[in-house]
Amino acid sequence: MYKREFTIGGKTLSIETGKLAKQADGSAIVRYGDTVVIVTACCANTEREGIDFLPLTVDYREYAYASGRIPGGFFKREARPSEKETLTSRVIDRPIRPLLPAGWRRETQVIAFVLSSDGEHDADVLALTGASAALSFSRIPFQKTIAAVRVGLVNDEIVINPTYAQRAESRLDLVVAGSRDALVMVEAGSLEVSEEQIVQALEAGHEAIRQIVEQIDAMAGEIAKPKLAATPESIAADVQQEVESQALEPLTEAMRIKGKIENYEQVDRVQADLLASIPEEDKDKRAAAKRIFKALSEQVLRTEILERNTRLDGRAFDEIRPIWTEVGTLPRTHGSAVFTRGETQALVTVTLGTADDQQKIESLAGESYRRFMLHYNFPPFSVGEVKFLRGPGRREIGHGALAERALSPTVPDEDKFPYTIRVVSDILESNGSSSMATVCGASLSLMDAGVPLKSPVAGVAMGLIMDESTGRHAILSDIAGAEDHYGDMDFKVAGTVDGITALQMDIKVTGITMDIMRKALEQARAGRLHILQKMTETIGAPREDVSTFAPRIVTIRIPVDKIRDVIGPGGKMIRSIIDRTGVKIDVEDDGRVNVASVDETSAQKAIDIIQELTASPELHKTYLGKVQRITDFGAFVEIMPNIDGLLHVSEIALHRVKDVRDELKDGEQILVKVINIDPSGKVRLSRKALLQEAGGSDGAAAGAPGKQDRQPVKRS
Repeated sequence: MYKREFTIGGKTLSIETGKLAKQADGSAIVRYGDTVVIVTACCANTEREGIDFLPLTVDYREYAYASGRIPGGFFKREARPSEKETLTSRVIDRPIRPLLPAGWRRETQVIAFVLSSDGEHDADVLALTGASAALSFSRIPFQKTIAAVRVGLVNDEIVINPTYAQRAESRLDLVVAGSRDALVMVEAGSLEVSEEQIVQALEAGHEAIRQIVEQIDAMAGEIAKPKLAATPESIAADVQQEVESQALEPLTEAMRIKGKIENYEQVDRVQADLLASIPEEDKDKRAAAKRIFKALSEQVLRTEILERNTRLDGRAFDEIRPIWTEVGTLPRTHGSAVFTRGETQALVTVTLGTADDQQKIESLAGESYRRFMLHYNFPPFSVGEVKFLRGPGRREIGHGALAERALSPTVPDEDKFPYTIRVVSDILESNGSSSMATVCGASLSLMDAGVPLKSPVAGVAMGLIMDESTGRHAILSDIAGAEDHYGDMDFKVAGTVDGITALQMDIKVTGITMDIMRKALEQARAGRLHILQKMTETIGAPREDVSTFAPRIVTIRIPVDKIRDVIGPGGKMIRSIIDRTGVKIDVEDDGRVNVASVDETSAQKAIDIIQELTASPELHKTYLGKVQRITDFGAFVEIMPNIDGLLHVSEIALHRVKDVRDELKDGEQILVKVINIDPSGKVRLSRKALLQEAGGSDGAAAGAPGKQDRQPVKRS
């Protein structure tokens, strides 16, 4: 067994191998506090023939036993991956995929299991670090060791690997992965932090990453297995020259066509003409020609940008495509908008619901409820394809989570806007950056729905074309599909006019420098402000009221000790109110009561009942009460539901009362005045005081209080 312990973020991080999962090609156990993750890496013994992609699979799982829990549901065991597990699998996959060599065609699988969770430290960054360690120790040719940390910003102080409690107070939740000399992946959500604060957090995170990478490399130097070799398919020089001479010029002209459909159609024609010149029976040459043609497509794009300083669609490097927006597109949804940027278009809708519609989430940290949800759909027709419609894949879940993270900081708190909010983005056309179109469209749709956003949010996808041998590079704003596909970076930045709310960066090169990161962030800021200005021209602020088709939610507050009166024994009272009024009622532990109804009259009726149930007697106020019980020393009169007071025999009439039953009857309604409320809440009542105010006649107070400012509070 080999083990290293060292300090990161003021706490001990340990990495060990050789004790568990010894039959895997590589394995690592990573521990931070009492959170423990085991990560394994395995590859097949033979290559998979006939594929032109990297056959890598990454799976991350959180077992309930890690936090001492038994899973819910009928079967009481873990089933399909949760959204958190899916997103973490993507976070691990994205930085390690570019670091496997070209031509690697062995099925490769990385699996991470959370074995123990201390409720303080998230296991996701430990799993990514463990994946790098397991690959480094294995026979798999992992090209560069990486590691990951989480960075927080608590009270304007940078914190490495903050606890859950610290993250709740942090203005930044940033996951960064990198090697000794460069960053390879960034994922972040933030509360409108500045570009400079992001850079400072990245620098602090990178410093911690270097320490972890140094330890992994030291371990790998002692125990790593001999590496397998990747075998890129060789291409004969004469075939390479033949394809280039025949296809390069027409391919360049085709890729310069600005419209996506026309561009792709012409590129396909050029490839078809190329293949038509090669005999059908020469399958090896035809396969080689296809690979060369794909490489030439990338070469054309990179040459246009780095050599000719122009993009294929003619835009400047920092230019945003034309934007067209619309709100109120659909008549019956609670909010809707269309956001179109170039040839990317998102139709985004908003649905408002009650607390009953919140999503219950079970995780290692316990149960929680989600009141703001954003779901992203990418139907095949958006790119002119024919495919089966299935449930959301990892990409759709990831894009939806990114857009949700970008908008969450601006969504009003529940006490100010007590609705559950669901946003759905349907991508109708796509030519790059549909996730950022979702952010923009969702912001417009939320404002159309009357959701009082703290500030509109926009997003832009940045790209990078880089010659690693010379360091020459170009940073591109609002990348189109080809620039995303053939480029070296996909860097999505979302935020408001005041700062950044979400980041996501993936790269295909071995890393980028902080200087490039600074330039990209500043260029993204300019693009974001331009897009926000265009959005403001369509709708500048949230509508003053929600849709007439949305439920009306009215929030009132009641004393916490009155909650039981509203709910009643076994929920009898609250069910009675719902049955009588047809509304939805949610009672919170802090005394907030949300009454939801599409009918304002019904909502008001329910509120009146609740207020009557929870009202407290007021000193010197007159009430129309009902005699509940007669005793020798007086009578108990109910002046409010479940609240009665003592009407002492001396306070019943102006004259001396010998027998209370001569003056009052059970069930009789009488006017009484509150003359005292003691510290324990006991109420003393007087009928005599009202008789005196009425002019001294016993009969004068029998039916009315006598003065306009003494109107009784009636009971229902």
